[in-house]
Amino acid sequence: MPSAGAKKKALAKKKAVLAKKVAAKKKADLAKKVAAKKKLELAKKVAAKKKTAAQKALAKKKSDLAKKVAAQKKLAAQKKLAAQKKLAAQKKLAAQKAAALKKAELAKKLTAKKAAEAARKKAMREKEVERKKIAAQRKKDLALQQKLKAIAAKEAAKEKARVAAEKLALKAAQEAEKTRLREEKEAARLALAAEKEAAREAALRAKRKPEPPPRPPIIKTEFADGIQATKEFDLKFLSGQRELMLEKKTVLLRQALRLDDEANSLIQDVEMGDVQFDEEGGEGDTMVVERSRDLMLSAQARQIVEELDAALERIKTGEYGYSVHTGLAIPRERLKAIPETTESVLERVGGIGRR
Repeated sequence: MPSAGAKKKALAKKKAVLAKKVAAKKKADLAKKVAAKKKLELAKKVAAKKKTAAQKALAKKKSDLAKKVAAQKKLAAQKKLAAQKKLAAQKKLAAQKAAALKKAELAKKLTAKKAAEAARKKAMREKEVERKKIAAQRKKDLALQQKLKAIAAKEAAKEKARVAAEKLALKAAQEAEKTRLREEKEAARLALAAEKEAAREAALRAKRKPEPPPRPPIIKTEFADGIQATKEFDLKFLSGQRELMLEKKTVLLRQALRLDDEANSLIQDVEMGDVQFDEEGGEGDTMVVERSRDLMLSAQARQIVEELDAALERIKTGEYGYSVHTGLAIPRERLKAIPETTESVLERVGGIGRR
């Protein structure tokens, strides 16, 4: 086997050979790059020379063309000047002839104008006389026409006022009739709806109403100031409830009166013609709905007032605060919230009674 020193020498020799090859390759590549660069520079110089030669040839061509155009313009100007001189001479001769002819015609026209002026003045005098006659007649005709127009205008105004009054009266009658029919129809519809609702509620009550238990007796205690106290409700509580119901009654009565006034004002607006209260007027249907709503809310307020009056009577007799279905005492919290109630929450939820 070769020794380690021999191996190192062989490896160094190989590296030297490899380095020489790399150096030779780099040198060849550098020579190629230099040759390519020189070739490119030479090509650029040749192109620059060609470009310079082309520019010189183009400049010479432009110079020759400009000289040729200038020579052509000069020749054209000379021809134009000669033509203008010839035309000026022709115009001068024609002007002289025209002046002579115009002078002769002017003399003829002057003679004819004098004769025409004399005839025109005579015609104007005659025309002025005729115009005055026509103006006088036209003035008379105009005065007559104005008089007739004034009479016709008065008659037309009278007829227009009569027709307008008849139309207004007819329209008012038609609007009143439409309003009456609508009110009757709406009242009938509301009555029918109320009747159906009452029948439905009665049927539900009859279907849901349980068999009421025996009513316990109401134990009455002291009586003072028109109030009958009981075991469950003392005089102080009943007095507070009476004050509460009287205040609520006052508020509801004012509300009912205000709603009635609003409903009546809607009818008055229609009668005054502020709103088109028919099938073609969109405001009409809206006002019907508003009026029906006001009347319904007013009726509800008055119904609650009647229930408050009945509750005030029950305070006098000692029956206030007890369920009309079971005879049991209604909780005070419910009585304070709804002082006119006649049933407990459980009875209300179970479908017993109305309130």
